Amino acid sequence: MTKERLAAAIADRMPRARADLAALVACRSVFDARIEDPAECARAAELVRSLVAQAGVPAALEATPDGSSAVCGRVARPGAPRVLLYAHHDVVPVGDVAAWSSDPWTLTERDGRWYGRGAADCKGNLVALLLALQALTEVVGEWPVEVAVVVEGSEEQSAGGMAELAAARPDLVAADVIVMADTGNIEAGLPTLTTSLRGTGSVRITVRTLAHAAHSGMFGGAAPDALQALLTTLASLRSPSGETTIDGLDASGVWPGAAYDLGRFREDAALLAGVDPVGDGAIGDLLWARPAATVLAIDAPATARVTAAVQGEASAIVNLRVPATMDPAVAQRCLVEHLRAHTPYGLVEIEPLTLGRGFAARTDGPAYAAMRAAMAAAYGREAVETGQGGSIPLTVALAELHPDAEIMLLGVEEPASRIHATDESVDPAEIARLALALALFLTGLTNLC
Repeated sequence: MTKERLAAAIADRMPRARADLAALVACRSVFDARIEDPAECARAAELVRSLVAQAGVPAALEATPDGSSAVCGRVARPGAPRVLLYAHHDVVPVGDVAAWSSDPWTLTERDGRWYGRGAADCKGNLVALLLALQALTEVVGEWPVEVAVVVEGSEEQSAGGMAELAAARPDLVAADVIVMADTGNIEAGLPTLTTSLRGTGSVRITVRTLAHAAHSGMFGGAAPDALQALLTTLASLRSPSGETTIDGLDASGVWPGAAYDLGRFREDAALLAGVDPVGDGAIGDLLWARPAATVLAIDAPATARVTAAVQGEASAIVNLRVPATMDPAVAQRCLVEHLRAHTPYGLVEIEPLTLGRGFAARTDGPAYAAMRAAMAAAYGREAVETGQGGSIPLTVALAELHPDAEIMLLGVEEPASRIHATDESVDPAEIARLALALALFLTGLTNLC
């Protein structure tokens, strides 16, 4: 009966959840003063603090070293299992507003979905967390576990503020179980636990050959072309089939979790007709078990400003993603050495830019068993496991601070959500299902400690 009562309580609160999400989406909380007014992030943080308090968790704004504001609160239950619920209130920029079908800062319903920047990533996840706590209070009364809530304000910028705050104030994030609500399901209605995050690193490579560009009619053919040298170098990062090949890095890994259907990948990645995925492995292998190098940008003359000249300098930024089991620092060194070795001529300068460790969850503990059972009950389907190509830096920091804690990643996002893109949206049914799963999960943790 508890499941039915929780489901009813959540259903009754969905109009309020929509209103809360609309208020959150209206905050233009991009943590970048070059793009949005910092007052918008402050407004979002205060709204989140208020909503968390209304859900039963007294919370405060905590300043982080990167200048963002995190919302942190805790309801103590001495002797009970400690559960940390995480989300973030900042969002990525909206890009070209004209490309959106509706105002990105106004939650808009179309065909049963709610559209707006942050509707899924990550304000929709936050609403699901709060909805679970509210329903649990109505149905059960006093929560059976100790609940802490952390809502970060700069996750999308990877500025590291919350990680530094957690290191300085580990009491804010102390927990036996950590629920990171910042991912989602591989398809709507299929409960999914993300158990692997790839490590990441990027470098800038610059090739110089001439003191200045030289006329191609006078010097082309003998003058060393820096742009051509760079292109040759970058081409060496891929095999004939398109799979990443970096000297010294293993590219034979196999993903043990749920398979990524080829048809679904085509749709999710928006492949054009007649274009196939690259590489020789299964999609899951290529995404989560093997290194992947991506050329993010090239500094070279734009075609709109073309001149007949051999280029004396060209540069590019190369991003490297590696499986959670691979040391990203070692991988980045391999990338640097590979680029040097495969540049055919010219003076080469390579600068490491970013570096982030991957994460592999320990999934054999009692909390994972409780979450799988809760998800199965809430969704009517058994949970599956997947990986994620991106990184959530705080996950690694929390794993280091609390190595014995069980950390699970989940959320309301799914392929149709189009997070980080135009027309981001959330299926409200995903919010309701996740809220029910979380409420059931919290009721099933009483024997954890």
